[in-house]
Amino acid sequence: MWRTFAATGAATVVAGSGATAGWWATYKLLSSQAQAARTVIGRDTSKPPEADGVYTAGCLAPERWRTGVPIDLHLMVFGDSTAAGVGCVSAEEVPGVRIARGLAEATGQRIRLSTKAISGATSKGLAGQVDAMFVAGPPPDAAVILIGGNDITKQHSVLRSAQRVKQAVTRLRAAGSVVVVGTCPDLGTVAAIPQPLRTVVHGWSVRLARAQAAATLAAGGCPVPMGDLLGRDFRSTPEILFSPDGFHPSAAGYELAASHLLPALLRELRASDRDIPGVPQSIAAT
Repeated sequence: MWRTFAATGAATVVAGSGATAGWWATYKLLSSQAQAARTVIGRDTSKPPEADGVYTAGCLAPERWRTGVPIDLHLMVFGDSTAAGVGCVSAEEVPGVRIARGLAEATGQRIRLSTKAISGATSKGLAGQVDAMFVAGPPPDAAVILIGGNDITKQHSVLRSAQRVKQAVTRLRAAGSVVVVGTCPDLGTVAAIPQPLRTVVHGWSVRLARAQAAATLAAGGCPVPMGDLLGRDFRSTPEILFSPDGFHPSAAGYELAASHLLPALLRELRASDRDIPGVPQSIAAT
């Protein structure tokens, strides 16, 4: 995977020069950097905190959901480790929980949170996660998808990755779900990736995020450009926004991400046919 980074990155850096020696030197440098980066980033294999349940305004802990427990809105989260909350210490820090609590506080409704996200997933895994949703029961009222980082590290095709996001959004929208997609984060903010490899990774992250946004819009979903919205903050305060592994967000990082996802979800819900009472205009218009 990282060898592909090096080869493609070298071609990018020396593009147009026609210098074989320059390409080889750049390839060797990027290969060395990629190998070093692989040993130090993304190594958190811990299971994220259990966070599913029914959230209400002001509740100290979620109510365990079971058949017959009343809810007003079902929120489901799909994607990779960032959607699952790897890097969080407690359930309160998990992005899905922050969004579910935010929905409950803004609307006064009972929000059921279900998480289908799987650590390590790429866009290839979205189809299986959506399949699992249909097997488990009725589709959710609202869905949040966070995906893309692993597509970059595994060098999946930008076009194919975006197409898979489009397919997932299309299926969810056809089932009646409101869908918000947090597009690929900017992996160029990961300090453990040295330069010039970090610049190459940044470029790929941007291209994938843009392709995901276009695919999401085409399928009737709402894209949230996570790299654009969060990149500057993650670069300026990595010690605060990254977890100890230097790759996944910290509690503060997830809080920042949720602060952008929640308003988008509220806007989409208000624009749908669902009755979403009590949404402050200041939040919905953010």
